[in-house]
Amino acid sequence: MRNPNLNPVQRLSGISVFLLAHNEEDNIERVVESFKAELPKLTDDYEIIVVNDGSSDHTGQIAERMAATDSHVRVVHHTVNRGYGAAVISGINTASKTYVLLSDGDGQFDPADSALLVAKIRDYDVVVGRRIRRADPLIRRLNGKAWSILMRLLFGLRITDVDCGFKLFRREVLANLELEAKGAMISTELMAKLARRGSRITEVGVHHLPRLAGEQSGNSLRVIGRAFKELFGLYRKLRAAGGTGGVKCG
Repeated sequence: MRNPNLNPVQRLSGISVFLLAHNEEDNIERVVESFKAELPKLTDDYEIIVVNDGSSDHTGQIAERMAATDSHVRVVHHTVNRGYGAAVISGINTASKTYVLLSDGDGQFDPADSALLVAKIRDYDVVVGRRIRRADPLIRRLNGKAWSILMRLLFGLRITDVDCGFKLFRREVLANLELEAKGAMISTELMAKLARRGSRITEVGVHHLPRLAGEQSGNSLRVIGRAFKELFGLYRKLRAAGGTGGVKCG
């Protein structure tokens, strides 16, 4: 069914949605089915790519079962857990449609909010979700705010919620973009390098839902340590290349 709130110009010619999943056996099927219900309202041509990042549970098998019965669903497997950034890079490299939507496989983003990003993309190259009310523990919310402030100071990224895992891109702006971060720094690296290219970036408020099953891994010491290591590595490289860019959302 077509979304009555989107005129023909706003309907997309095609969209790739890639879902990042690590040990999401209790969530991934529900998330894929929710996107399958929403995407036909936005486009006649879509694919859903599950990036299984070395899950030790049944995430990979569930994704393969869905792909076997629906040609819209594809699966990319990492044989070991390579990290959030590596999963994002795999998703970008696998996407084949004109527009690319990044989301998580944990069910904390509402696929219906895809329409909010689509409504903005015709005037921009990137639309970044901004979690209106984060359904996360207090310490995780505080860490997120502190991280966004640090990103503004180091890279000039005036994005309210740079690490929001719900973003829509024109695929053309992702072409030949050399991304290196294998961990949580991927969001900052992605935004900083797109800003340096002159990409038009805006943000829009989206809902953030409580996690119904599974466990978060973003606050582990290993993940945080790798993020800071990649952070200062990226800062040095961008400075050496002639500046750290800077972007203000439109």
